[in-house]
Amino acid sequence: MKKSIVLSAGSVVAASACMGLFGTGVATADDYAGQTYSDASSAASDSGLSVTVAARVGDKLSQDDCLVTRSQTAPFASADDGSHRSDEVQFYLNCNGGYASATKPGASVASPEGREAKAAADEAAAEEQQSLEEVSTPDE
Repeated sequence: MKKSIVLSAGSVVAASACMGLFGTGVATADDYAGQTYSDASSAASDSGLSVTVAARVGDKLSQDDCLVTRSQTAPFASADDGSHRSDEVQFYLNCNGGYASATKPGASVASPEGREAKAAADEAAAEEQQSLEEVSTPDE
């Protein structure tokens, strides 16, 4: 019994020492992910950062309407020449469309962005259908 308590206490001390030495990792939120490029670039500019598009997937949307999937804020090294970059943010864009369907690429409707885009498209389609029914129905 004493042997297992000593081993358990030793394990706790060793784990604490490792966490203190190597850290536990810090999760940071991405301030720009999920926004359109136009909204995210405006917010970044307001914060004094210059914006660079690091990667782009798809060609269905104009750049302003593309979704930022993730961002990377300086400091980092330039991919072109290895120079140190500061006061800059890199955006990774998804320009496939609001949500995926059987015939077009986009965000999965299982993701928050995809669900939101699908709901907005369904609402717009319902409004259009309603206006068409009002126009085509004669008054009695």
